[in-house]
Amino acid sequence: MNKKGAPMNIVGVAACTAGIAHTYIAKEKLENAARKRGHKIHMETQGVIGVEDALSSGEIETADVVILATDVSISGKDRFEGKKVVEVPTETVVMSPNKLIEKIEELV
Repeated sequence: MNKKGAPMNIVGVAACTAGIAHTYIAKEKLENAARKRGHKIHMETQGVIGVEDALSSGEIETADVVILATDVSISGKDRFEGKKVVEVPTETVVMSPNKLIEKIEELV
């Protein structure tokens, strides 16, 4: 829950250098950690096969926070202008997804 005790609506993008393993591991770990704490989450991936699970403009608009778990530049970063954005390396997400979600709860 966020500081107000309400579940958060989270969107994000995962992208690693190779665009293969860490991208999908980060996505899965974030989704599991967020859902375990009662939040709604949708993660887009950007990798060697392009964009998958693309975020809609409506999802971005209603998001409380955007998580960018990236090791490389991503396309469409400007979509998140005006939103609370947390940028972390994919390794942080892979190693400590629960702590990351808890930290974000304190910020939002």
